[in-house]
Amino acid sequence: MVGKEGLRTGVLNSSFGKLMMVGGGENSGKGVNLKAGVITDWKDIPVELLMQILSLVDDQTVIIASEVCRGWREAICFGLTRLSLSWCSKNMNNLVLSLAPKFTKLQTLILRQDKPQLEDNAVETIANFCHDLQILDLSKSFKLTDRSLYAIALGCWHLTKLNISGCSAFSDSALAYLASLCRELKVLNLCGCVKAASDTALQAIGHYCNKLQSLNLGWCENVSDVGVTSLAYGCPDLRTLDLCGCVLITDESVIALANSCPHLRSLGLYYCQNITDRAMYSLAQSKVKNRMWGSVKGGNDDEDGLRTLNISQCTALTPSAVQAVCDSSPALHTCSGRHSLIMSGCLSLTSVHCACAVQAHRAITTIPNTAH
Repeated sequence: MVGKEGLRTGVLNSSFGKLMMVGGGENSGKGVNLKAGVITDWKDIPVELLMQILSLVDDQTVIIASEVCRGWREAICFGLTRLSLSWCSKNMNNLVLSLAPKFTKLQTLILRQDKPQLEDNAVETIANFCHDLQILDLSKSFKLTDRSLYAIALGCWHLTKLNISGCSAFSDSALAYLASLCRELKVLNLCGCVKAASDTALQAIGHYCNKLQSLNLGWCENVSDVGVTSLAYGCPDLRTLDLCGCVLITDESVIALANSCPHLRSLGLYYCQNITDRAMYSLAQSKVKNRMWGSVKGGNDDEDGLRTLNISQCTALTPSAVQAVCDSSPALHTCSGRHSLIMSGCLSLTSVHCACAVQAHRAITTIPNTAH
């Protein structure tokens, strides 16, 4: 028993002692001391000061601090809104089971894993106790099943950001159910969720999650034009969409996005080899229209148009079509150090350049030759 308590005391003395140093070398190293004697030990730190200190230390120390005494436990459990357990390389599941019932005011919970540890019972516990959650990261949780998604849908309806990338066991029916209840979602990462990310799920997301701004569908190879067009029509505020590796989509998806999502700023089409010039011209025309409409309303033209476009391995595209997109979106760059128009693997597009790259080239060619 002495070993455990001694370890906790040592960690706390070390952590808080460094943060609570009082000028003049008054701190003896045995704890926290103030000249006036208001604080004689780290256990006497006021709740407000305690929460400020805990915001500066790592999450392991926060957990240790919550076991000091009843007062600290209640203060931390009530005041802690953000927690990351990604540092936990083993026993994360048991740790979540023990902490979730205590930290009921959490708004952000990061459970990213290098190796799968989380199981459904831990996620169900989170959903049962942490009803204020807004941000949840469960990426690489390969052990989780649909039980987890159903639990999140029923208990965490305030979610605005959910990362379940790599959770390959989830089904599209479970994801559709979650979308029907978590209607505040703005950011959703489904990269690698091959079974969950289907046209059926995207139709549900488009129908219920109208506030969605960012969606990652990377390598979700079952997604087709049906799902993407439903998403485009239902989520007009979409700003970032990654469709890299969605090999079934065609120009119809991009045309729907161009026509229905005026705020689209980042689009990933890597390895979408069915994309042709039609898609590029639709993007160019929509951005020109948006800029004209923004000028009428007094908007800022610099904020209009795409800022990132990945068309690597889209080998059917021609330079004229891609140049039209680049011309219509001034924030797209091909110049050195600012690449935001990514075209690797498209050897036919080497003649495409942004405005500043063209200007730099002209400046170099017009420098007079002073050599004799």
